Amino acid sequence: MCKEAVLSVKGLKVSFGGGEWHEVVHGVDFDVFKGKTLGIVGESGSGKSVSSLAVMKLLNERRSRITAETISLNGVDIRNFSQKEMCSVRGAKIAMIFQEPMTSLNPVFRCGPQITEAIIAHEKVCNEDAKKRVIDLFKKVLLPRPEKMYDNYPHELSGGQKQRVMIAMALACKPEILIADEPTTALDVTVQKEILLLLKRLQKENGMGMIFITHDLAVVSEIADEIAVMHNGSIVEKGSTDDILKKAKDPYTRGLLACRPPMGKRLSRLPIVREFIDGVWKNDDDILKQLSVSAEDRRSHLESLYSSMPLLKVEHLKTYFPLRKGLFNRVYDHVRAVDDVSFDVYPGETLGLVGESGCGKTTTGRSILRLIEPTSGKIIFDGIDVMSLKGKALRDFRKQAQIVFQDPYSSLNPRVTVGDAIAEPMEVHGIETDAKKRRERVAELLREVGLDPESAERYPHEFSGGQRQRICIARAIAVRPRLIICDESVSALDVSVQAQVLNLLNRLKKDFGFTYIFISHDLGVVRFMSDRILVMRGGRPVELADADDIFINPKDEYTRHLIDAIPGIR
Repeated sequence: MCKEAVLSVKGLKVSFGGGEWHEVVHGVDFDVFKGKTLGIVGESGSGKSVSSLAVMKLLNERRSRITAETISLNGVDIRNFSQKEMCSVRGAKIAMIFQEPMTSLNPVFRCGPQITEAIIAHEKVCNEDAKKRVIDLFKKVLLPRPEKMYDNYPHELSGGQKQRVMIAMALACKPEILIADEPTTALDVTVQKEILLLLKRLQKENGMGMIFITHDLAVVSEIADEIAVMHNGSIVEKGSTDDILKKAKDPYTRGLLACRPPMGKRLSRLPIVREFIDGVWKNDDDILKQLSVSAEDRRSHLESLYSSMPLLKVEHLKTYFPLRKGLFNRVYDHVRAVDDVSFDVYPGETLGLVGESGCGKTTTGRSILRLIEPTSGKIIFDGIDVMSLKGKALRDFRKQAQIVFQDPYSSLNPRVTVGDAIAEPMEVHGIETDAKKRRERVAELLREVGLDPESAERYPHEFSGGQRQRICIARAIAVRPRLIICDESVSALDVSVQAQVLNLLNRLKKDFGFTYIFISHDLGVVRFMSDRILVMRGGRPVELADADDIFINPKDEYTRHLIDAIPGIR
């Protein structure tokens, strides 16, 4: 017997514009049932988030046009509800967890009162009762020290804790439908696993229906009962989670499944979605036949790498941050962000640094470049003591060692054209002193990273996230460095765009002989990229070994814990 849907959407269309309308969602249908989860999967721009925002009438009414045959909530058609009527629906009947908790929480208000405000707006309760309910919710979402968290500001919480606050806010009025929009993107695998388990537990307790929006089929496989795959504003495939993951029919769905780095095998490069749409790949056997790296080739590659002297030697590196308090701002303790870390990196090698947020991997990378001054230790680059460098000598070292930061949005000056951003380091380091030759070099670099040379005249806001990261890579390689530190450089990208950027990094490494330190919390990505992996925890090294050995036979319990947390298609 078929249950009646709590939320039923038929023929949803969304257009943006004004004088001339551009349709971005084309007649989408989906149902959400009590106690069940619908996963909506697709790349950025596929229309998955817009569809949910349209259902909740959270799109700008002047710049958007929403039509549908039906948007039914418990049998009531809410298509023509006014904004005032929707205020009684949002939070109480349908709640949403937004993708970025830092921008979803008001930074000038404490976390607890932001939720009590929502409860008081929907229910006739006093402030004291609302506060008790919020603290109980904080306990339910497993926030540590819930009473203290109530009075904390958002900036005092970690990414995972902020996301838990957003979940508590969404559940405050016991909604019948919860929409979770990319709630685990850019979170550590361990925090991601905790959030997924938390959502499943709370769903079971409250019996609510859920829409889980993501770009990653591996993540949605952990939580969804049914999956709808969206591409260019349309649902291209829909079915049970098991059917979609094991018997996907649409080339786009098969492309999304294949472009995530595989856990059980090593490929020379990742297949990309476009290749499936164009019919390059027919099945997984073809991919394995053409792209698999044999054990012999792998062994030969590693023997060649480690036959030379290290390019970089890091010995007993420590970076401590002082904690101060009192009237005279005295130091009373230190945060040991990097605490006695040692490793070598060989020419042409990719060394992966992995661990949870706060483990010290980013601080290690920045300490090597002395973007953060180390407290003690040795950093030897090609025989040069980096710790002793000053002035011009330090600038010359940074010409040899570059970094690609995590966030391509904040890494580029919005007021500077892409061409000028790439040319600037060449000018600073005296490469291609002639302006015309610099422009030619910029055009060449843009071609190298797969962008049109005409892009040089455009500004960062005119590019997608993946394109911006390519621009940041072009800027890093502009000075022809020998070492590049990639700091979470693909963590916030769609899996399809991520595959393209990872392939690009490997191609550039092969063509120009780069050496990488690849920092990430995504162990699947790190295994694909790395020759060896250094696992870090609490500022200290836990395990250093061949990338494949780390996964096949991890020696440390913490490493096993990280590997077990990786979402996967069972």
